[in-house]
Amino acid sequence: MQRFVILEDGAIFKGHSIGAPITTTGEIIVNRAMNGYQEIITDPTYTGQIIVFTYPEIGNIGIQNSNYESLAPTCKGIIIGDLATSDSLHAQQLDLDTYLKHQHIPGICGIDTRVLAHHLNHDQVMKASIVDAADDHAFDQLKALVLPKNQVQQVATTRPYLNPGTKNNIALIDLGLKNQLLRALDALAFNITILPPTVTIDTINELAPDGVLISNGPGNPHDLPELIKLIQQLQPHYPLLGIGLGYELFALANDLIIEPWQTAHHGINYPVKDVVKTNKIEITTQNFCYRVKTESLNKHPQVRIAYVDPLDHTVVGLYHKQYPAFAVQFDPEAGPGPTDTQHIFNDFMQLINKYQGRTLKG
Repeated sequence: MQRFVILEDGAIFKGHSIGAPITTTGEIIVNRAMNGYQEIITDPTYTGQIIVFTYPEIGNIGIQNSNYESLAPTCKGIIIGDLATSDSLHAQQLDLDTYLKHQHIPGICGIDTRVLAHHLNHDQVMKASIVDAADDHAFDQLKALVLPKNQVQQVATTRPYLNPGTKNNIALIDLGLKNQLLRALDALAFNITILPPTVTIDTINELAPDGVLISNGPGNPHDLPELIKLIQQLQPHYPLLGIGLGYELFALANDLIIEPWQTAHHGINYPVKDVVKTNKIEITTQNFCYRVKTESLNKHPQVRIAYVDPLDHTVVGLYHKQYPAFAVQFDPEAGPGPTDTQHIFNDFMQLINKYQGRTLKG
C-alpha cells in the first residue's frame, strides 16, 4: 500500500506501508547506524520520535527477546529504504514487518532515506507524519499538533525496585534506562535500587547509597526542573554519574547552557576524545538532540571538559572540579554499538571507593 512521509516544511516523500497501517506524527530524527535496528527501536530514548534509518537495507535479521532494550517500544514510527527479508528466521524470531504490526507501530519503506536525511540536516527540530494521503488536511493536522513535553514520565518506572548485587550500593534514577545499562552494571556486581524520576533528596538520604547514577532517557532536559534541583542537592554529598539525558541535566544543574542542535547525534560510530586522562580516541553510541553551549563553560570553571567529539568539537563529557561528579552524553553501555567506553562504569566504581566512608561537604 502506498503511503507518504510529510514534513512540516511542506516536503513529501512517497513509499510503501510496513508495520501497522495507522497514521502517526512525531519529531523526526535520523539514525546512521549500520546495525542494531531492534535495539534502536526499543530504546526509550526514542520515545515520541519517528526514526529514519539511513542504512539502505533494514530487517535482514529477526527480532528476538534477547535484543530488547525495553519490553514496549515507544517510538512513533520508522522510515527505511529497502525492507530486507530472510528465510533463516527461527521459531523465536519475528520479521520486522510482523513485529511492527504486533507493536502497533507504523513504518514506511521505499524511501531514499539519505536524501531525506540530507533534507533534515538543514533544519532543527521538525515534526513529521506517516499518512495515507499527502493532502492539505494532513498538513493542517501535522502543523497543529503540539509535541508532548516530559516524555520521561511515559517510560520511567513509577515505583522503586531492586536489582541485587554484591558490591557498592547504587541509587539509579530511571529516566528511561535501557536493559543494556543494567547488564553493564550487573557485570560489576553493583547492588542497585532503581528509583522513579519523582524521587526526593530525603528518600535518597534514607537509602544512603554509595553513589547515584542518573540514566539516559527521552525529551528536553528543560522540562525536568525538579531533577535539575535534585542534582544540585546530590552532587555535594554523593559520587554521581549522569548518562545521556542525565548528562544534560548535570550540565543545567551547574548553570551551563543546553541548546537544541541542528546536527543531532544518533548512531553507533561517533568518536570521542578523552582530554583529561589518556588523550585517546574511542568510538561510542550517541543519541541526543541537545548540546552544551561551549561558551557557557567559560563562566563556570567549576565544571571541566572530560570528553569532546574530535570531528565537530561537541562537548560530550564533563566533570566537577569540586565534587565527585561527572557525566557523559554518549552511551557507555552501548546497546547497540561499540563497548570502548564501558570503562566509565569502572571509573564510577573507583570514584565511589575513593569517597566511601568519607563525609562529603557542599
